[in-house]
Amino acid sequence: MGDFLASMLPPGLIDVLSALIPPVVVATVFCAIILKILRREMAPRRMDGTLVSDDAVESDDSAAEVERTEATNETPIARAGERNESDGS
Repeated sequence: MGDFLASMLPPGLIDVLSALIPPVVVATVFCAIILKILRREMAPRRMDGTLVSDDAVESDDSAAEVERTEATNETPIARAGERNESDGS
């Protein structure tokens, strides 16, 4: 195989290519790793730091839900022994 390439390429080009291939492979792998890390770090996150795409991985949706409480008119705001503002006196 080496004789076939040597017959098709100029004599010095094979030496240049054989010297450049290892650094090109290392640089490509390095760039791929850096891009993978950057994509993971720049992914959208929630306020608690979890990835937004983690919902697709979780099988239990109820664990990911945040409980929301709503204040109703029946809930007194005043502490024990104090009057509510709506009492009027």
